Amino acid sequence: MAKKTLNKKEALPMEEMLWKACDALRGSIEPSEYKHVVLSLIFLKYAGFHFEKRRQEIIAAGQEAFVDNVAFYGAKNVFYLPETARWSYIKENAKQPDIALILDKALADIEKKNKPLRGALPNNYYSSLGIESEKLGSLIDKADGFDSILENDTENDIIGRVYEYFLSKFAIKEGKGKGEFYTPKTIVNLIAEMIEPYEGIIYDPCCGSGGMFVQSMKFVQRHNGNRRNVSVYGQEFTKTTYKLAKMNLAIRGIAANLGEYAANTFTDDRHKDLKADFIMANPPFNQKDWRAENQLTDDPRWNGFDIPPTSNANYGWILNMASKLSCNGVAGFILANGALSADGTEGAIRRKMIERGLVEAIIILPNNLFYSTDISVTLWILNANKKARVVTRNGEEIHYRDREHEILFMDLRRRGIPFEKKYVQFSPETIEEVANVYHNWQREGHTESYADIPEFCYSASLEEVADKGYSLVPSKYIEFANNDETVDYETKMSALQSELADILKEEADSRAELLDVFKTLGYEIDL
Repeated sequence: MAKKTLNKKEALPMEEMLWKACDALRGSIEPSEYKHVVLSLIFLKYAGFHFEKRRQEIIAAGQEAFVDNVAFYGAKNVFYLPETARWSYIKENAKQPDIALILDKALADIEKKNKPLRGALPNNYYSSLGIESEKLGSLIDKADGFDSILENDTENDIIGRVYEYFLSKFAIKEGKGKGEFYTPKTIVNLIAEMIEPYEGIIYDPCCGSGGMFVQSMKFVQRHNGNRRNVSVYGQEFTKTTYKLAKMNLAIRGIAANLGEYAANTFTDDRHKDLKADFIMANPPFNQKDWRAENQLTDDPRWNGFDIPPTSNANYGWILNMASKLSCNGVAGFILANGALSADGTEGAIRRKMIERGLVEAIIILPNNLFYSTDISVTLWILNANKKARVVTRNGEEIHYRDREHEILFMDLRRRGIPFEKKYVQFSPETIEEVANVYHNWQREGHTESYADIPEFCYSASLEEVADKGYSLVPSKYIEFANNDETVDYETKMSALQSELADILKEEADSRAELLDVFKTLGYEIDL
């Protein structure tokens, strides 16, 4: 299969150039900080560009008396900038030795003037890093050339694109098991297309930088829905990521309640009484020691289930989400495969969930979808109402059949396409196919539109699931013609060839750099 190239919005020269520019900071700061350094600069450039554009519109409309009226900017989802925060001022002072202080003051001044950004921007960040002023000035020069990109950024996607690109690049660069966890857009799109968050309350208990919310809103727009009919609630534990989420959502005009501060979802639930219509999440895999032995033992989120074990938070996350579903709520979330068959307390919780009719679909995903781990993972779909009912959406009646005693299993392990040499992703066609199979299975008349397909999908009765010890491993139900993997020699050798070429190139570059260093020191090495 031919290697699929990245969509332009996923990796443009802008992102790659910024990454390389930041790589020049190596030694001054850790690579994991690159995104924070760049994102605030891009934000200042973005905010400055739209401020000046809106300012000229106000003047052109003969309303020059209102060019410093904050409301005239907020009405168009534009941030008002005091003079010390405008890009022209930052650019003019880019070569000053105190540019770090100038940047910190600009961010603080913007926060004071714009309520949606309260708590979203870093405080005294650049001053604390100790980066040489020349390097910061160089980054400002790079960001200054993005006017044409901003002009064409109709989706206000610049910040999100840079964040996603840097996070993915860092995960690739640092290798498996390192770096922040990153949910590839291909998985988020699959979840959105399956659970269809058209309107109502959307919740993510571990929202990261807000990627699930962004893709949910894009889903609504793609399907001609109204963003005003969607309310966003989330929570994030890491302070810097919490701020990024607030900035990411504010820029896109997405009003969100992420709690008053970054907090642990288990020990400091910021949305205790929330009932969500849609939940989308990618919790930390197999999180250990998430609570003390005597902690949260009477938490109402366990709702008659056994208390999840301290050794693994998987079922803690599941029950947290299940407890927050509205009467017709649907949840789509990613978990490590071990949760499908774990025994003991986790097995008892899983059995009760199945018996209560909460589990609607289990979809096993390919290896190498994530940058930070090569394991295969599972998409779970929980549904609080699997009974027959009629839903009206965009003027169309959708007739759902009774599925209380069925679970749909799907296996997508062979459905990924090559991406970034050794990773895989889903094509838009695959996402559409999977979503259609799921929706056809849910609806009346499914006997004509849905059929079990070997090595792809199977609709199991609860009796079958009980017979298999309440295991949710898809391969126990889906028919496989041949369990031995058919090796695509050409594809695997091409991938290996590309990977080896990269390794050899990196080795050659490092060798050349080392020789240059010794030559500069006056000790040229003659080979």
